[in-house]
Parts: sequence; structure tokens; C-alpha cells
Amino acid sequence: MDTNVNRRRVLGLGTVAAAGAVLGTTQIAGAEEAEVDTAAKDASAAARRISQVYARETAKAGGTWSSYISVADSAGNLVPAVSERADEVVEAYSVNKIAVASAVLDKIDRGLLTLDQRVDVTADIVIKDTDGIFGLDGAYPSSVTLGHAMAALLTLSDNTAVRLCGLVCPAAEVNEILRGKGFVHTQVVPVANPNRFFLGKTTPAETHTLLRKLVGGTLLSAKSTEYLLTILRSLSAFTDGVRLDLTSAERLRVATKAGWFNDGRNEAGVMFSADGKPILTYSLFASGAFAGDPAVNKDDYAATHPALKARTRLGKTMFRSVEKLTATTARTYATAPYRASNGG
Repeated sequence: MDTNVNRRRVLGLGTVAAAGAVLGTTQIAGAEEAEVDTAAKDASAAARRISQVYARETAKAGGTWSSYISVADSAGNLVPAVSERADEVVEAYSVNKIAVASAVLDKIDRGLLTLDQRVDVTADIVIKDTDGIFGLDGAYPSSVTLGHAMAALLTLSDNTAVRLCGLVCPAAEVNEILRGKGFVHTQVVPVANPNRFFLGKTTPAETHTLLRKLVGGTLLSAKSTEYLLTILRSLSAFTDGVRLDLTSAERLRVATKAGWFNDGRNEAGVMFSADGKPILTYSLFASGAFAGDPAVNKDDYAATHPALKARTRLGKTMFRSVEKLTATTARTYATAPYRASNGG
């Protein structure tokens, strides 16, 4: 079966989105150009609009998508907007750094670790893969706090920070903690060194559930939840996908984490209402043959990649659709306004 036709059927899309998915984007160019992202009147209307844009943009980008997106209504109930291969086990790549951080914070909540304890950064632990900052230091050994390592893990997606977390929370313990919280597919992959691991797999549904438990206050303590969300919503966190076309103030209302390797281009996160309520949760995993030149796409991890272009367009639609919605029963996570500095 043609995957674009199947995508229409799975999502139950309207005629405009269906035409774009099945016949190609040329036929709906006029509709797309005329489209203006505005605030939806309720969660159901937001979900319908998001499902249409998701179908159109993922069809345009190509690749195989496994996704789950939900919008919270005024009572806090989740309205599904997209559910496409949501239970398929996929490579998580760096999206699983949220899960790793959650395992470390779980140990902090139990009094077994502290954010201010120090971990050693030795020359042999540094991964020189051009991501992150530890590979740029040029002077080892050194030491940083566990909090510093976690901030680098979640903002710059520093892979050396994965190893630093592994020093205090080995692979077997990460997986045990995650299984204990109900995540049987969101697991890292152990290697010979028990303190090191590959980032492993997940499902869109499990990553979505992890994020909902986080903002619902059932994954971690209130202090650890605030710590994790503050990092993921910071302007230093990933901006090349869902947050690319948002203003600085709008980006602060989106907690996000991307993951990329080989042909995978993933991103998951939560959007918050103006009054700090978690209103939209997204879990987007894409891989395979994308539109355009495969040779170019292969090593392109930037906003120019077809999958990231799709996430950027979808991100703007998601934000605009829910920006005036709120959920009265949800927990509040207020965002501090950005304050720029010129040093001194």
C-alpha cells in the first residue's frame, strides 16, 4: 500500500490535507500559501489542524515517520492529534537523553546523588565527535559538577556528558529505573564497560508517556521536574526543528530534545500555555529515504534537512494552534522571561 495513502487513512484527514498527501503538494499549493496559523478555539480544533499539517509536511519530507501528538483540553484530558506507528520500537538517539537524565534525577530524589557532586573529565572519557563542549576544552583531566554535565547533556546534546552520567548511573541501573517507571522499550544499550552505553530505543507512545508523567509530577520530584524542564525550555536547548520559527519568548514555552544519527531525525517535547500549563506533547521519529539528494541528506543534521523543515513547519502550526488554550487542572510551570546580557 502507498504509505501516503495509508497516512491519510490512519490520521483521518480532511480533503485538503488528503489531496496533498495522495496527489503531491502541487495541487494544494494555493491552499498552503493561503493558510494562516491562528489560535484554535479548542483542543479538538487544534488537533484537526495539526493532523492536516503533519500529513502534508511529512509527505513532502519523505522518510518513514513514527509519531504521537496530543493536545490537552480545558479539563486536562488528552485529545490525540497524530498517532502514526506510535507503538513501533524505533532508534531514539539523543531523545533518550531525557530518559537518562530522568534516571540520574531519580537517584538524586532518593538521596543517592547530588547535583553539586563532582565527576572527573579525563582524556579517555571525552568523545571528540564535534557535538557538545567537552571535546573543545583541550585540557584534561578536569572535573565538573553533575549538574553541569546534565545541562550539557540536555542543551548541547553532549555525548561525553552521557559517559559522565554513566559514571554515577551505569547502564544496567538506567534500564532498571526506567523499567520500574513502566518504560519497557525506552532502554539504553549496555556495552562491555558497565558505565557506558549506546542511547538505545523507545516508542513514540512511551516517549510521549514519559513526558506526560514528567509534567504531571509523577515521574520525578517537584524540584527535579522543575530542573529538567528549565533546561529543556532554555534558549540554549535545540532550536533547529520545532522551535526554529518561534520568537525567543515563544521558545521559552517549549521544552524540547532532538536526536539524530545515521538517517534518523527525531524530536520530542512539550509546549506550554501562556499561563504555564503543559498543553501539547509531541513525539516525532523519522528515518529512511527523505526527499531530495540522499548524498546531501546523509550528513545534514541542520535545519536544511527535509525532516527538520517538516518539524519547523509543524512546530509553528502546533504553537499557533494552542497558544491561547489552557488546561485548568494541569500543573503550572511558569517561565521566567529571557534577560539578555552584555557581560560585565
